[in-house]
Amino acid sequence: MNTMLDHPASKYCALVLFAIFFLMAGGCSGNHSAADGPATLPSAPVVKVTRQNLSDTLEIASEFQPFQEIDVYAKVSGYIKKLYVDWGTHVQQGQLMAVLEIPELEQQIQHDEASFEEAQQELNQAQSAYQVAHVTYQRLIGVQKARPELISQEDIDVAQGKDLETDAAVSAAQQALLAAKAALEKDKTLYGYSRMTAPFDGVVTQMYAYTGALLPAGTSSNIGTSALCHLSQNDLLRLVIPVPERAVPDVKLGGKVAVTVSSLNRTFTGSVARISGQIDLATRTMHTEVQVPNPNYEIVPGMYATVEVPLHSVSDVLVVPVQAVLISGQDRGIVLAVGPDGRIVRREVTVGLQGASEVEITSGVQEGEMVIFGDLGAFKAGEQVDPKLIQMVKGE
Repeated sequence: MNTMLDHPASKYCALVLFAIFFLMAGGCSGNHSAADGPATLPSAPVVKVTRQNLSDTLEIASEFQPFQEIDVYAKVSGYIKKLYVDWGTHVQQGQLMAVLEIPELEQQIQHDEASFEEAQQELNQAQSAYQVAHVTYQRLIGVQKARPELISQEDIDVAQGKDLETDAAVSAAQQALLAAKAALEKDKTLYGYSRMTAPFDGVVTQMYAYTGALLPAGTSSNIGTSALCHLSQNDLLRLVIPVPERAVPDVKLGGKVAVTVSSLNRTFTGSVARISGQIDLATRTMHTEVQVPNPNYEIVPGMYATVEVPLHSVSDVLVVPVQAVLISGQDRGIVLAVGPDGRIVRREVTVGLQGASEVEITSGVQEGEMVIFGDLGAFKAGEQVDPKLIQMVKGE
């Protein structure tokens, strides 16, 4: 009995199938050998432990405010006769801003001047009458002493009374003159307030009234709507910053700070001018004011700025980027050092000053050693890696 393999065609098919099976087996054997070869080490970003100066700064955003700003009010009620300022006018202290027309006060001054002249005349008359009465009384006294029989005592008494009466009239006239003079000076002083002047160097940032408008006296009940203009001192600006409790000991009066204005792409130098000296219990911050000179009016009140307050600083210390340290407690941390053989060693380190981008390491590593940078959780102690050195850019 013949089988299928005895047929020539069947034998050919069997040979083909055997060849295909051999080739597939050979291919699988080759792949297996490649997999059993040396594995590629995982790449690990590292940075070197370096020695440099390190400082800690506190950055707080704030808004520029004028050093001082007020609404300018009239001291006496009157109509604006002449106006010398408008929106954006720069004025100096004492510069004339407006002149008010006050007809009632002008008439009062004329009346005061007439009263003063009248009081002066009355004083002159009283002094003349007193001189006559006094001379008469003195002469009668002299005659009585020389010839007592020629002058009666009654005449002496009458002359003495006249002398005292005219003396009192002089005193009354002097008081009336002083009162008239005081009234005249008072009204002249009030009239002087019709010339409204700038109380300090500043910029008129808003106008409330124009020529012809009535400005009531600044002491009236409707003061809220009676100002001439709004005046701001912008050549010196202030920034109010809330300093956190931890930074309070490092903030000193007169200390210099860097003030960065992003809209101007510039950094100015300011100084700590005022501190409240007390921590706000609600926010745990201290009210602090920074003054920034603005002589060229480059900065406009309302602009935002970032204040960099220097706190601590150390020199020539070992530092690593903050991304290379895992803080594990107060003044304690962990780094993953990479040895010469590429193996990772877990190190406990002591942390010193912490800056914005770098951390001081006081113990646990040596200068020049390499430590893992970035996600420390992606690596473990004892693992062998291919270190790739990262060149850090200042401020990164």
